[in-house]
Amino acid sequence: MDRVRFLFLILYFQSPITFINMSRPVKYFVKHSVFNIEKETIKNIVKDRFVELTSFCLMPNHFHLIIKEVEENGIARYMQRVLNSYTKYYNTKYHKSGHLFQGPYKAVHVENNNQLLYLSTYIHRNPREIMEWKNKEDKYPWSSYQDLITSNRFEELLVFDIINGQFEDKNEYNEFVKTSPAKLLED
Repeated sequence: MDRVRFLFLILYFQSPITFINMSRPVKYFVKHSVFNIEKETIKNIVKDRFVELTSFCLMPNHFHLIIKEVEENGIARYMQRVLNSYTKYYNTKYHKSGHLFQGPYKAVHVENNNQLLYLSTYIHRNPREIMEWKNKEDKYPWSSYQDLITSNRFEELLVFDIINGQFEDKNEYNEFVKTSPAKLLED
């Protein structure tokens, strides 16, 4: 349930829209593998967002995001919303207080297209670190990889144009991820 809550936050907090009761769509997702959010709300998020989420991977003890800033200070606003909201949720649920995340988030400016493609590959191959997901990362439910190579579960909330526009089709991107040399991913 905690990971679903975090997934909800990274998807739906791309704009300043307020959600009164997040537990309803989160519980719905647990049962049906889809968030039950009105199309009008999604349209408003897309219209008013300050970032575009391109890729994500939620791991057991960390996460990776590729985010495009749409408004000045958009990434800072987005990360503040996501991390503060999740920390409040977690601390309330588990009767804790204080910081949840170790230090500030690390943001790296993507300098060029090659870096973007290999960052996307690195993120989508990250589940290989988990024994039961090794070489099955395309099925890992807590990553946008399957959304890029099959059908996008989250529609306009994930913006893949910058990545998938560089490949003939989804199969070519999938092959790129699977065959990219690990050495390039470390650089």
